Order: sequence, then C-alpha cells, then structure tokens
Amino acid sequence: MHIPTNSRSGFTLVEILIVVAVIGLLLSIALPNYVKTRTVAQTTICIENLTQIESAKQIFGVEVGKKNGDEIQEEDLIGPTLYIKKMPECPAGGKYDLGAIGENATCTRVDLGHKLGGGED
Repeated sequence: MHIPTNSRSGFTLVEILIVVAVIGLLLSIALPNYVKTRTVAQTTICIENLTQIESAKQIFGVEVGKKNGDEIQEEDLIGPTLYIKKMPECPAGGKYDLGAIGENATCTRVDLGHKLGGGED
C-alpha cells in the first residue's frame, strides 16, 4: 500500500533570499579590496616603467656624452634597435615625460602616486 505524501522538494523563498544575502555580503567585502589591489598594481607597473625610462636615459647619456640638464627626445631612446623597443604605457592612462638628463621621468598621473622618488615632492 502506498501512502501519499504531500511534501514537495525544492527551495523555499526564505532559503533563496538567505543565499542571495550571503552572496551580496561577500561581494561587498571583496569588491573594495579588488579595486584597491588593482590601483596598487597600476602604480607599481607605472613606477617600473618610469624606472625603465630612467635607466635608458642614463645609459644614453653616458654613451653620447650628455650632461645633467641636457634635453632628451623620445627618438633618442625608443626604437627597435635602441634602448627601449617601444614607449611604455601607463596602465592608468597617464602620459610619460622623459625630462632632461639628471631629472626623473614623470607621469601625468602623479595624483595616484605614479612617480619616482619614494613619495617626496
């Protein structure tokens, strides 16, 4: 003899709402950390690019006998057979200024910490 049961399988509305609330809580914790990590990574990459530019400037300056304060052009450093194959790009959309020999290369995104020199102005 088969006894009929009236139970149905599935999730209740309350269970689904609890799962959605937990997912929302996890996202609210994770998203700010993701944004911060992304910003720190962009700053690190930009500073590495500035260091690469600065190294190329110094090597060029020594090889051709430039002195501190001598202006330098992009075509002096950037090219397939020169010191840097192609001009690095700032991951935050900034533009690089090579500056003169003896001066640090700069990025237009200084507001985000994209600069050489450890934080001093």
